[in-house]
Amino acid sequence: MNIILIGYRCTGKTTIGAILAEKLGWPLVDTDTLIQERAGRSIQEIVAAGGWADFRRREREVIADVASRDRQVISAGGGAVLDEANTDALRARGKVVLLTAAAETIWDRMKADPKTIGERPNLTDAGGIAEVRSVLAERREKYRTARHYEIPTDRFSPEEAAGRILAYLKATGAL
Repeated sequence: MNIILIGYRCTGKTTIGAILAEKLGWPLVDTDTLIQERAGRSIQEIVAAGGWADFRRREREVIADVASRDRQVISAGGGAVLDEANTDALRARGKVVLLTAAAETIWDRMKADPKTIGERPNLTDAGGIAEVRSVLAERREKYRTARHYEIPTDRFSPEEAAGRILAYLKATGAL
C-alpha cells in the first residue's frame, strides 16, 4: 500500500508528502526528482533536449518502478495522470489523493517558489495565470478519474491536509 499524491504544480504534493512520510515512517518519493536524478539533468533541460514526449517517457519508466514498491508516499508529477499507464500503476498499488487549489493560489505559490524558474518549464505558450487556468481545465477530468480522495490545499494548512488524508485512509481501512 502506497499513498500517492497527485495534482497540479504547487498544490502541496511535496510539502504534504513530507509530513505524511514523517508521520508514517515511510520514505517520500518525488517522481520529478527521481526523473532528474536518473537523467542527470533538470526537467527544463530534459524538455529542451528531447521535448515533453521524452520527459513523459522517462516519467512512465520511473512511475512503473516506484509503483512496484510498497509503504511509501509518492509525490507524482503534475502531468503524470496524462498517461493512463501511470494512473493504472499508481491506483493498483495504493490510494491516490488529489490535492487541489484555486488557479490564483497556484499561481501565487509558483511565483514564490524558486523551483518554478529553474525546474518548471512552461507547459503552454501562454505561461502565467492563463496557463494555470488552461491546464487545470484540460486535466480536471484526468485528475478526478485517478483519485480516490480529494482535498483542497488552499483551505487547510499542510498539517491539517495531512491529518485529513490520514483520517480518510484509516476510515477506509487503507492504514
